[in-house]
Amino acid sequence: MSSLETEIPVPEATESPSTAEDKMAILSSSYQKRAEVYKKQIEVILAGDQLRQRLHNERIIKERPQSASAYANMVVANELVGWLVKNREAPDRETAVKIMQVFMSADLIHHARDDYKEFEDLMLLYRFRDDDGTLNVTEQISIALKSQRIFEKMMAEEDCILQVREENSVQYRRTFIGSQILDWLVDHEEVATRDDGEKLCRTMLQYGIIQHVSGKHQFSDSDMLFRFAINPRRRRKFIEVLECTSSEPRPDSPDSPFCLRKLSSDLPRIGFVVENEPVPIPPAVLKRSASGGASSYTVNKPLTQVILVPKRPVTVEELRTPGKMYILRTLSIMGDAVGWGFMARGTGPTYIHTLDPTGPAIVSGMKVCQFIKSVNGINCLHLDYHTIYKRIVAGPRLLIMEVLEPTEGSNCLVETRVPV
Repeated sequence: MSSLETEIPVPEATESPSTAEDKMAILSSSYQKRAEVYKKQIEVILAGDQLRQRLHNERIIKERPQSASAYANMVVANELVGWLVKNREAPDRETAVKIMQVFMSADLIHHARDDYKEFEDLMLLYRFRDDDGTLNVTEQISIALKSQRIFEKMMAEEDCILQVREENSVQYRRTFIGSQILDWLVDHEEVATRDDGEKLCRTMLQYGIIQHVSGKHQFSDSDMLFRFAINPRRRRKFIEVLECTSSEPRPDSPDSPFCLRKLSSDLPRIGFVVENEPVPIPPAVLKRSASGGASSYTVNKPLTQVILVPKRPVTVEELRTPGKMYILRTLSIMGDAVGWGFMARGTGPTYIHTLDPTGPAIVSGMKVCQFIKSVNGINCLHLDYHTIYKRIVAGPRLLIMEVLEPTEGSNCLVETRVPV
């Protein structure tokens, strides 16, 4: 994608603010929701380009003779579907076709002669539009390309301005100060003036590429702390694009990726799942099963078991100075083909609610009611289950987790007899 260049059209909404109050403006919920939608579209664009590059590297895309003519940079549909399944990018061929249909709907790939509007698992030739020069460089693609180039240039520097920084006792990755990035953009001739740089950064924020660390403020030429919300370098699992195109359901809906476990899902089969918070349901023991190449969770038949559940709210402040009330444990959890095998809940702090009795988490020493302190070096005490979920699935398969295990002196646990 780096070969594509175009000037980014800047919407009127990105004009520079005229007052200090405008600069500190809190984004409306509708603005934040639109940014999240745009962010998903850009994730599809980046995933599509990563797929294209991998297919070139492995010679899946190549010149394909057909009749008396030859087609350059072609991929055979059923060969590509088989490649996705073989490389565990999809659990089955049907899901692989759905993944490719997302890229086709985004107009990143098309049938060689445009005879088919859908992606078919047949011996048909398709081609990425970035390979044949027919890519329509939309506003989303434009800003994605420019942001990707800026990110790569920053990361290549020895004294990179994107660093881990802390705000309100919380650490964030890939952060920068508002005035700092404007200095960088001007110095590296990415923009002519600071005003142009501010318009560019506001456009990047509009599309969910960057954001204030709290996610609530507009970009400004100030000492406020911002971060890249999208990491262009992250190697994406292509099945993620199915989630990018779906409307987000209620967390307690049977169609939600955050319920106990869907039995039939178009979403990634991850082993870290979470539940909605309002109704306190006692932890259950999970049993894993597999069928048709896709893993799923089911709940064991009711049995009576004595378990531990929180009997009072635990605050972040309490866990920051645990003393003798909590034991700090470090767990190394290597995910398997199903996932990590635990479920969490909470709005911050978040605690372990359910464990798979045969999963990696319980083998590593994880227990119910342990509070999640950090994941891969990132402080998570203040984070809700949804945010921690996103960080885990976006990171490596190996989790290094710090958990705080309550002792008897903490007086925050109670035994109860429940069916599980």
